[in-house]
Amino acid sequence: MNNLPQLPLADWIDSFVNWLTQFTGFFNGVTNFIGAINNAFQWIFDLLPIWLFIAIVIGLTFYVNRKNQRWSLLIFEFLGLLLIWNLDFWRDMTQTLTLVLTSSLIALVIGIPLGILMAKSHVAEVILKPILDFMQTMPAFVYLIPAVALFGIGMVPGIVASVIFAMPPTVRMTNMGIRDVPDELIEAADSFGSTEWQKLFKVELPIAKNSLMAGVNQSMMLSLSMVVIASMIGAMGLGTRVYFAVGRNDAGNGFAAGLAIVILAIILDRLTQSLTREHTKG
Repeated sequence: MNNLPQLPLADWIDSFVNWLTQFTGFFNGVTNFIGAINNAFQWIFDLLPIWLFIAIVIGLTFYVNRKNQRWSLLIFEFLGLLLIWNLDFWRDMTQTLTLVLTSSLIALVIGIPLGILMAKSHVAEVILKPILDFMQTMPAFVYLIPAVALFGIGMVPGIVASVIFAMPPTVRMTNMGIRDVPDELIEAADSFGSTEWQKLFKVELPIAKNSLMAGVNQSMMLSLSMVVIASMIGAMGLGTRVYFAVGRNDAGNGFAAGLAIVILAIILDRLTQSLTREHTKG
C-alpha cells in the first residue's frame, strides 16, 4: 500500500484539455482546414474511374522503376487492386488512402521544418528529442481521447492522431540527413559566399533527400497503422470494416478487410522505396 500522497496528474491533464476546449474557434478552423484537404483527396479518388486509378498506380510504379523494372510488383499491384475491387472494398480503400495521404502530408509540412531546426540548433534538438520520444512511444489509443475532445468524431481527429503518431520519423530523418552532409561541401559552399538559405536548398536538402524519403516511407506506414485505431472515433475506411468485424466476431470479413490493408500497405511501401532508389541513382 502506497502511503505517499498521490500526484493529481490525471486532474491536471483534464484541466488542461478543458482549458483548450475554450478555443473552439481555433479548433474549428483547424478542423475545416484538415477536412478540406481530406475532402479534396477523396473527391479526386471518387472522380477517377477504377480502371484509370489502377492504370495510374501501375504507370507510376513502372516509371519510378524504369531503370530496374520489377514485373512481379506490377503484377501484384494489378491483381491486388482487382481483388480489393472484387471484394467491394474500393470505396473503403480510397477513404483509407485519403486518411494516410492527408496525415502524411501534414506530417511532412510540419516535420521537415522541425527537422531542419533540430539540425541547425543544438538547443532545439535537446528540447525536441524527448518530445519526439514521447510522441512515438505513447500508446496510439491515448491520442484519441484529446483528439475527440478537441475535434469531435470523424476523419479529422483520426488524422490528427495519425499526424502525432507518424511525424517523429520525418523529423528525425530530416535532422539526421542534414547533419550527415559532409563538412567539405559546407565549407565549399561557404567559400563561394552562399547564404544559409542557399546552403540549405542547394546543398543540404538535395544531399539529404534519401533520408527525407526514408522518413516519408516510415511516416506513411505509421499513418496506415493507425487506420483501425482511428475507426474507433468515426474515421471511415478499411479500419471500420475490421473494427465492425471484431465487434461481430466475423473472422471472414475481418480477414478480408485486413488483407486489403496489407495490399495497400505493400503498394505504398514499395512505391516510396522505389522513389528513394530513384533519387539515389539520380
